[in-house]
Amino acid sequence: TPGEAFEVTDGMKNAFDRDGFLLVRGLYSFAEIERLEKCLKLGHVTKHAFDLPDGDTMNSRMVIWNHPGVDYTGLFGRCRRWLTPLKKLLGGEVYHYHTKVNMKEPHTGGSFQWHQDYGYWYKNGILFPDLLSVMVAIHKCDRGNGCLKVLRGSHKFGRIDHVRIGGQNGADPERLKECQKVLEEVFVELEPGDGIFFHCNVLHSSEQNHSDRKRWVIIPCYNRMDNDPYVDHHHARATKLHKV
Repeated sequence: TPGEAFEVTDGMKNAFDRDGFLLVRGLYSFAEIERLEKCLKLGHVTKHAFDLPDGDTMNSRMVIWNHPGVDYTGLFGRCRRWLTPLKKLLGGEVYHYHTKVNMKEPHTGGSFQWHQDYGYWYKNGILFPDLLSVMVAIHKCDRGNGCLKVLRGSHKFGRIDHVRIGGQNGADPERLKECQKVLEEVFVELEPGDGIFFHCNVLHSSEQNHSDRKRWVIIPCYNRMDNDPYVDHHHARATKLHKV
């Protein structure tokens, strides 16, 4: 049922360990997503957005924050509905590392290069790849408007070196070619409220949005409490999470 709590079964945990991701339909109800979009449209959060050039004439916009507040975006980051499953998927208590909203506008939304999140989170002083992200669709995401793509099982490659491509961090192109030869590319098509949990070493990307439709997603990211970075950096250190 959309918007209801769910339990990670052993089969789901095995699938996550095998594939590096877990797709959950109806993680949030349509009414909850409408409320989130209404919150974002007020502009208090999105006024802090910045452009991400894709190196090919188009830009996506992103806004990012470290500590969830008490508005509706903060409730998303602190929601018990997925924090309990996160503990089982990552094997321990988690804290909120940061949340971002990626906004691809019609006809102008840029692509995201193939990358691993740990490819650059590693440089923030995080020793183990015990992090994951939960991407929830605010609008319908499909091939037409630049949905997420993942390489199934690519978290098993371990961390790959990353380089600057356009205004982004991308996986080493030569290494990436070889990875794409041996693993399946999956288009993650989502309805509003659907979510995908994915490991920080999963290779993922998305295409430009040439459609006349918005493609917005919210992506809270989490780290295990016992994996606190050994240096201060621009994202959150281990901080107790007040669940709602």
